[in-house]
Amino acid sequence: MRGIRAWSQSWTLTRRLATSATPKKSDIFIVGGGPAGLTLAAAIKTSPYLSSLSTTLVDAGDLKGRTAQFYNEPPEKFTNRVISLTSQSKKFLQERVGVSLMEDRMQAFDGLYVSDGCSDAQLEMERDSMGYMVEILNLQSSVLKRLSDLQAPNLELIDQTKVLEIKSKDPTDPQSWLTVSLSNGEVYETRLLVGCDGFNSPVRKFSKIESRGWFYNRFGVVATMKLDFPPFKVRGWQRFLPTGPIAHLPLPNDNATLVWSTTEPLSRLLLALDPEQFVLLVNAAFVLDDVDMQYYYKQLERGTITTAELKEDITHRTELRYGKLENDSMIDEIYPPIVSEIDGKSRARFPLKLSHADSYVADRIALVGDAAHTTHPLAGQGLNMGQGDVESLVKVLENASQRGLDLGSLLALEPYWADRYPYNNMLLGVVDKLHKIYSTDFAPIVAARSLGLKAIQGLGPIKDFMMARVSGPGR
Repeated sequence: MRGIRAWSQSWTLTRRLATSATPKKSDIFIVGGGPAGLTLAAAIKTSPYLSSLSTTLVDAGDLKGRTAQFYNEPPEKFTNRVISLTSQSKKFLQERVGVSLMEDRMQAFDGLYVSDGCSDAQLEMERDSMGYMVEILNLQSSVLKRLSDLQAPNLELIDQTKVLEIKSKDPTDPQSWLTVSLSNGEVYETRLLVGCDGFNSPVRKFSKIESRGWFYNRFGVVATMKLDFPPFKVRGWQRFLPTGPIAHLPLPNDNATLVWSTTEPLSRLLLALDPEQFVLLVNAAFVLDDVDMQYYYKQLERGTITTAELKEDITHRTELRYGKLENDSMIDEIYPPIVSEIDGKSRARFPLKLSHADSYVADRIALVGDAAHTTHPLAGQGLNMGQGDVESLVKVLENASQRGLDLGSLLALEPYWADRYPYNNMLLGVVDKLHKIYSTDFAPIVAARSLGLKAIQGLGPIKDFMMARVSGPGR
């Protein structure tokens, strides 16, 4: 009890200090140092129209230490937080913002092979540099390096600090500046508060903007993998199982990353298995039928099958499946490279959800990235949607600055919402429907979706349109 009382007293004292501090002024105040927040800060500081604006970014993480050090002292193994960066997002980062990504730790992929775990339907999309697999820490540390090189005198980066309170300077005036109190005792007044602070955004909650959506009761299991050999084709592999899609995505050399979307009980099982059993299931999931996978899950849950028995049975069934192919060369065409091991410490899971804010703007407030929308990872577009938000918001702020508008006014900010909301809403809807259509083994739905997938495979223009959406969203 003494510890709790002491903590409570300390927290109360911190709030009092923040309340009594003399406010500092900042034209733009960004909450959140993830990819969206950092990119926004760097884009503002490289803009000929916005660079003179005082800008502050605050984040609870260790940005200046652990995150920034990644750029010069990266670990030998790849981390498990890996995203798909579209060519358009990469171009924006490099050409518009001036970021130099760690190219040796990212991998371009030239297509995507999609298959249905309940039928023989498949879709093969091929395009040079369709996207790039990049660690989130690579992106964050590279943007931090860019900010460091800029040495902007009117940029303040505050890490390991939380936002305690947001309020209007004058509650009776909706257009009054906002006051942000921090856990380090500092207080800021800002004309524009930008929430890049994720799904549980304090900025969005203060704005009273409603966010609607739902949890899927599914979890994404991630892991960093080693392959038997570098891939014959450097592309992504995705298979839709009734429990959710599994994706095998390339990293440099003989490395790869996994995103396995599945049920809550199965996600717990996948994290509890020893690494060798986990590897066996990953390889089996891209080849065998769902009935086989369900058998393995039950046996492993009951503890009635040994690793040796699991390996023998999977090998036998896999060889039978290979034997049905016209020739051995097809193995490399329709199945991903064999996973030989995983970094056991890299396995983790996260809940899958969909959410979308009713608006991205309010007086003195803009929402960006996950603060405005979250999506299922099956299309790999979550981070790219956030980068698209940043690009759009910067353009809107530049236009407002050139017209002499107040950057925090609705008149200045609403074009950003009008630009991004329709596209993001369309993409969220498409991904949600794909998840629902493929999360079942109900025969009529399987037949219908298989027919559709086969039709797309045979129709070049439609397939080109889909590849364009995967390669990069329209801005």
